[in-house]
Amino acid sequence: MRKKPLVLAAACAALVAGTLSSPAVAASNAPAKVDAPATFTHPGVGVSRAQLDFVKAKVQAGAQPWTNAFNQAKNSAYGSLSRTPTPRAVVECGPYSNPNLGCTNEREDAIAAYTDALLWYLTGNTAYAQKSIQLMDAWSATIQDHTNSNAPLQTAWSASSWPKAAEIIKYLYGNWPNSGRFATMLRNVYVPEMINGSNSNGNWELSMTEALQGIGVFLEDKTIYDKAISLYRLRVPAYVYLESDGALPKTVPSQNLNTRDKIVSYWQGQGTFVTGLTQETCRDFTHTGYGISSISHVLETARIQGIDMYPEFGERLRQALGFQSRWERNLEPVPSWLCGGTVNRGLGPITEVGYNALHTRLGIAMSNTQALTESRRPAGSNNLFVAWETLTHAENPS
Repeated sequence: MRKKPLVLAAACAALVAGTLSSPAVAASNAPAKVDAPATFTHPGVGVSRAQLDFVKAKVQAGAQPWTNAFNQAKNSAYGSLSRTPTPRAVVECGPYSNPNLGCTNEREDAIAAYTDALLWYLTGNTAYAQKSIQLMDAWSATIQDHTNSNAPLQTAWSASSWPKAAEIIKYLYGNWPNSGRFATMLRNVYVPEMINGSNSNGNWELSMTEALQGIGVFLEDKTIYDKAISLYRLRVPAYVYLESDGALPKTVPSQNLNTRDKIVSYWQGQGTFVTGLTQETCRDFTHTGYGISSISHVLETARIQGIDMYPEFGERLRQALGFQSRWERNLEPVPSWLCGGTVNRGLGPITEVGYNALHTRLGIAMSNTQALTESRRPAGSNNLFVAWETLTHAENPS
């Protein structure tokens, strides 16, 4: 993995000094546009080879929390070598996956393919690599389309996991005759559903940016990668509020949220804006967690690709994690100004990646996020697109 120690050091200093709370300062310290790397790094979606090697050494030594996290993945249904793939030509997903015609099957087979790829690398047991290949081959030979209202989100969730598996298998295992067909599946079935983004709740488009970025890396397609980053640049500031944004949150221009009333409605009725609040905080913490997770995943993949976006977006991620973690912990009454005095908790296993990046690598104190993260280890899967992040990212300095 290529590293940029001077850039990371500068990011650390900026975060400690608090300068990243100002978008103007962040923008002045960042390039006008983050393009795809000149040469893609593999494996380079979500987790790097250096990170995998760190985890492998910890598991071999029986160290914690990695060994418990490894056993959690290995003993899960996703890690079962007897798993049978369940591909469909057309996956139809309505609101909240109703109807659910292949929705759960696709998402979980994608997570299983990633789980098996991880288990192969950590154990050396080729049966896991072959199972991962079997799952990816079954879907690439079958799927043709996604339909119904949740098609864009379903596509994004599944396509967030597929490239993670494919990167490990193609670039570390290597013996995958149908990798070209899998690449064609990603390009022809998944990309068209996501490439124009979404004006639905922010977690939709953030999941799309994660999936498109991962596909761009695997396909080594700079156009797809750059499109993902362009969507991300608009959506992240519109999803996480900082006081320096002004009296009202930033917005995505295409949504035409041009009055306070429209913005408050889009922010689930929340009219008091404080640093760390997200567009979906007052909807529920579960959907908020989806958005925060994708924010962290895009930053990590970009870092692996040699492009440090933490100076630009790290403060929003830090504040979002800290704010949601504070209220998720349920140690104090929720004030009346926040979501009418009631929040719907259930943040999910989504804090490890951002916490590791900002705390372990950059040395930033994150007391609420730290307490929540450590109390819930090992973090498992949300059964949608997040899996085994204590295993891959806990205290991982690589």
